[in-house]
Amino acid sequence: MNHSSVEKRRVLIMSTSAGTGHIRAAQALEKVFASHPAVMEVVHKDALEYTNKLFRDFYSKFYEQLVRFAPEFLGWWYKTSDEPWRTDTMRHALDRLNTGPLVKFIRSFNPHITVCTHFMPAGIMSHLIAKSLLPAHLSIVVTDLDFHAMWLSRAFHRYFVAIEETKAHLEALGLPTERITVSGIPIDPVFEQQIEREKGRLELGLEPRKTTLLLSAGALGVSPAAFVVERLMQLTEDVQIVVICGRNPELEQQVRQMVADSRMTFKVLGFTDQMHLLMKVSDLFIGKPGGLTISEALACGLPMAIVSPIPGQEERNADHLLEDGVAIKCNEMTTIPFKIGALLRDPERLGTMRQRAFALGKPGATRQIVRTLIEDDLPPLQLGESEREAIAQAGSRERD
Repeated sequence: MNHSSVEKRRVLIMSTSAGTGHIRAAQALEKVFASHPAVMEVVHKDALEYTNKLFRDFYSKFYEQLVRFAPEFLGWWYKTSDEPWRTDTMRHALDRLNTGPLVKFIRSFNPHITVCTHFMPAGIMSHLIAKSLLPAHLSIVVTDLDFHAMWLSRAFHRYFVAIEETKAHLEALGLPTERITVSGIPIDPVFEQQIEREKGRLELGLEPRKTTLLLSAGALGVSPAAFVVERLMQLTEDVQIVVICGRNPELEQQVRQMVADSRMTFKVLGFTDQMHLLMKVSDLFIGKPGGLTISEALACGLPMAIVSPIPGQEERNADHLLEDGVAIKCNEMTTIPFKIGALLRDPERLGTMRQRAFALGKPGATRQIVRTLIEDDLPPLQLGESEREAIAQAGSRERD
């Protein structure tokens, strides 16, 4: 398509601050869209900013509390609600009731291209398009390896998914093949940079030739990281360990105290914007398998040791990583030094995992999504009642 012959696009990217992955994916897209010559203006909005405090807290703070104190409930809800259109009527009515200012903003901005990295704003957009209230181009970026039914929209242009299996699932449900792109999950373009490992370790204050483990508590610092550190201190291998505590100063202080007298080399950090460097110079990532985290790790060719996945989407992510041979999983905290020690003593296996991670990584996912949407000339698609019923039946048969 000749960009000089068409009107430059206004691009709206919408996410929600339920966890951090949806926001990070949106920020990566915003960065690449902003540098594209065919884009006039790009705006990234957290949809929850346009809602009331009660609704905002329900989506963000309540989710965080469930992760901390009731992960089993999240797993139950993930499984129970994973049926096409099952929760739509109630959920969308609640969303629309609490997002009036968001709808007003969307209609005033009048985007040519809209990309949603969370299903809540996608549902709002889909409703506006279906009611002919907005002539926008809606695409949906799924931020986990698997596809949950809540991502289904009745009106959309494209889906971008992480892996071929997820595309096969959507095709089996009845979505058109040409509307589904296996792009990978969008990550910051900085992960495309090539870094020489020993030089990178020196720049980060690490020993250049020592095996390096990277333990992450996630951006919010919600994980059993302190217990994992305690177990890692039992390793007999000569390693250095970087611990990322996220936005949790209490955890950071606790870990610093724990490792103060350790014989092992520890580097303890809070929230960091150097994750791309840390992943590039590390030999093994230890932590939870969130969609963005594993996409970043794979782009860096970094094998993973999975600890405490959130029931539901993270457990599904873990299944794929184990099946693909790029991860081990520590089901019991007590076995962490045993499992990681055994892997470190098997450099051939670790090297194979690294090669497989590189092969699976999609560091150019963000650029592929942007390029596809700028060049897209597909008309809008609305699923009729009979099509939605067929999708519901296909979904039900899969679970039976």
